[in-house]
Amino acid sequence: MKLVVIDFDSTLIKNETIDEIAKEAKKEKEIKKITKLAMEGKLDYKESLKERIKILKGLEKEKIENAIKRLELTEGARETIEELKKRGYKIAVVSGGFDIAIKKFKDLGIDYIFANQLIFNNGKLEDVREIVIDKGEIIDKLKDILKIDKKDIIVVGDGANDIGMFKKAGLRIAFCAKPILKKEADICIEKRDLREILKYL
Repeated sequence: MKLVVIDFDSTLIKNETIDEIAKEAKKEKEIKKITKLAMEGKLDYKESLKERIKILKGLEKEKIENAIKRLELTEGARETIEELKKRGYKIAVVSGGFDIAIKKFKDLGIDYIFANQLIFNNGKLEDVREIVIDKGEIIDKLKDILKIDKKDIIVVGDGANDIGMFKKAGLRIAFCAKPILKKEADICIEKRDLREILKYL
């Protein structure tokens, strides 16, 4: 195995970034409902993203930055990435969330970041640039970049939008995941500590 691909929201970090942003807009209940349906596979991810951004449109960038300050790494995240790097793995974070949030944790030594980009106009949220809708397509890009095969890829995720990348990987780990993703997994971890994945590598 040469590459470990980790989902961001509710996997690498404890939070769902967009739900934290929604708190700043006082739209938490509305956004959380859509996020939940998307993660359970009951709502198309692309449509759910557009719908949530539409609700949050006009929110000041400063408030979004305040939300990002509240994001916390999942237990064992830093130690797990350090250990994986020692073992020679490349690390990618592939997220249906936002690169502005992942960049908060750039000191982790992540090799590749793929995430959507928030677009601001005059300091307010305007729209989103869709980079990651189908995570499977991102896995294909990484395979080309690194010249590796399916068997060389380990993926870790928790929600329905991770199914695309699960189908392209050699080892699939569901981390405190929704039932829809567990069905696609080789390994299911229920303890919320990312160090648990090291037992299987």
